[in-house]
Amino acid sequence: MNNIAALPQSIEDPDDLVDDGGSSVYERIREEIITGGLAANARLKVSDLAKRLGTSTNPVREALQQLRGEGFVVMSPNKGARVRPIDEDFVRNTFEIELLIEPYLMRSFVELVTDADIIMLEALQDEMERLNFSDEKLHSALDQKFHRTMYDRHYNRHAVDMWWRHREILSAISWRFPVSLRRRANVMQEHRDLIHALKAQDAEQAAATISRHVEGSGRHIIEQMRAARRHES
Repeated sequence: MNNIAALPQSIEDPDDLVDDGGSSVYERIREEIITGGLAANARLKVSDLAKRLGTSTNPVREALQQLRGEGFVVMSPNKGARVRPIDEDFVRNTFEIELLIEPYLMRSFVELVTDADIIMLEALQDEMERLNFSDEKLHSALDQKFHRTMYDRHYNRHAVDMWWRHREILSAISWRFPVSLRRRANVMQEHRDLIHALKAQDAEQAAATISRHVEGSGRHIIEQMRAARRHES
């Protein structure tokens, strides 16, 4: 059991944040695309995928439409659905959308933030620092709760959903690569800087900090992709 005495009751056991349940058809296809199980530009036949995943064709069609909307799948007349390469351009395009959305959400949160929110964010950050990336799955769950605490009350649910979808895409891609020591240190510092800006109710500083945080994460994934490519060549 983790040492969690300092955490608020709502996150008394961080292990409860980790979802060990079954994956959906959408998640399984997305994972295969990200990990290379489904190769770049490979044709995606609904019947073949349904047989491979042990499901009917309807969930596969729905998953492909969702993946198309997220940019993982390309559909064209007479050619059907194909896997879009998960390359540097894909990552850049995804985190640049995050750079547009998240500062907007952050400015609104500064107007809503409460003492209870600050206590929650500090407790989550304390636990992440205690773990120091020793449990990547638990760190990811805590990090997700850290960010959702800031945006789950925003009135523009469409913007929040778009933010979450693109964050999940980057998170899924990042699991392919190690997190450098430099990036680990930057993540912790950026979180602390963000809490400081929220305490001061400085909307512009908070927005600038979250922009630095998002861009740093996106750039780190691209750096790791380049390093992996050099290693393979």
